[in-house]
Amino acid sequence: MQHTASRRRLSTGTPGKVCPQEAGITPGRVPPQEGDGTTGPASTQETDGTPGRAPTQEADGTTEPASTQETDGGSGRASPQEAGGTTGRSILHLDQDSFFVSVERLRNSALAGRPVIIGGTGDRAVVASCSYEARHYGVHSAMPMKLARQLCPDATCIRGDMERYSRYSNLVTSIIADRAPLFEKASIDEHYVDITGMDRFFGCSKWAAGLRQFIIRESGLPISMGLSVNKCISKMAAGEAKPNGQLEVAGTGVQPFLDPLSIAKIPMVGAKTYNRLRHMGIATIRTLRSIPPEVFEHMLGKNGREIWWRANGVDNSPVQPWSQQKSISAETTFESDTINMAHIGDTLLRLCEQLCFRLRKQQQLTGCVSVKIRYANFDTHSLRQGIPYTAFDHVLMPACKELFRRLHQRRMRIRLVGIQFSRLVQGAPQLSLFEDKPEMIQLYQAMDRMRRKYGTKAVRRALAETGRDRQYGT
Repeated sequence: MQHTASRRRLSTGTPGKVCPQEAGITPGRVPPQEGDGTTGPASTQETDGTPGRAPTQEADGTTEPASTQETDGGSGRASPQEAGGTTGRSILHLDQDSFFVSVERLRNSALAGRPVIIGGTGDRAVVASCSYEARHYGVHSAMPMKLARQLCPDATCIRGDMERYSRYSNLVTSIIADRAPLFEKASIDEHYVDITGMDRFFGCSKWAAGLRQFIIRESGLPISMGLSVNKCISKMAAGEAKPNGQLEVAGTGVQPFLDPLSIAKIPMVGAKTYNRLRHMGIATIRTLRSIPPEVFEHMLGKNGREIWWRANGVDNSPVQPWSQQKSISAETTFESDTINMAHIGDTLLRLCEQLCFRLRKQQQLTGCVSVKIRYANFDTHSLRQGIPYTAFDHVLMPACKELFRRLHQRRMRIRLVGIQFSRLVQGAPQLSLFEDKPEMIQLYQAMDRMRRKYGTKAVRRALAETGRDRQYGT
């Protein structure tokens, strides 16, 4: 039987005009902060935090990963339906449209309908985000700010404020956490929600549309929504629903929905992969999925086969439960208890440098820093502070130093110091493109490449090699 597409574009919502602060949003709207993750004494170690919130509902349609399906290049190849990619689950993807720009328009309604560019203000800065009006002139993320202003001279350029954006991101997360049984915060402006089984009670479409409208009313921010059978299809559906719309793609409509789309719409296909596929004459997903997966595996490795599966609508990755408790930490127990503040400060910043590299390697950002001190008598104290999402040493090191200064109140030898980063989210590079000096970002990228190739100690800041106070001033 020939299946027909089941694809519904639902009504769009209209963003409110009132800023959450003006509407009386209180700190209680923000999810509670986590504990300090205190552990017993140990020689320098790093640990991953465990999510503290158990979901009340598990995704019940999960099957073996698609990569375990054997293919023979012919009729014996497992179909997407057999691989479990188009049935069984209901996954919702929520994507806040031009998030940084939308937040700025809440503060200044005069920006509505005008081209807006967010980023650093210097000529050598880069674009972090831009409005749809600016995109019509060819402006895009990561473009040099000087070129963006030449392409769109009438644009309003605004220096980004991650503290403000983090606050609105946490507001939306708290709304979802209050209503969703199982959700994942994929980035500062994206969430996945597993609503499998909701049809038995409310209806997935009705519940999802109600959640989206509630977010729009409470936050005043536009948000697009995709609802489908897995994370990949729901994300692509949300992309097609932009701006500020919603789209449902049912299981029988997955392939008709995917086939006419450009291969650039597949989440795993970046600029380099796109160019390689286009040189092969592959433009649409229909063409891509008609080619045996072995071709892509030979050309692109393991990711090639994964791209082929996604082109066939298969994505068995689960919605990962998100919690404010998710964290990474590192601590050091000194060989002997010490009051050498230069050595202690040096050690603290070395731990911070290690954790920052881990964040960037895992494409994560932190929204909260915690510092721990254990004295010689084993009294343990910790202090934490919320910060704008970041993964940069030069932002997190001063925060750690200030927390340590506030925390260290006793003239007693110190046995252990530690640092914890929590409120982790996945973060794209443009989230930290508000620097006026792009050389700073390039420097981090170069150092991280050397660390990945030669080890974490291959490149270290001078402040982590000496105990002199002047070396770790900011």
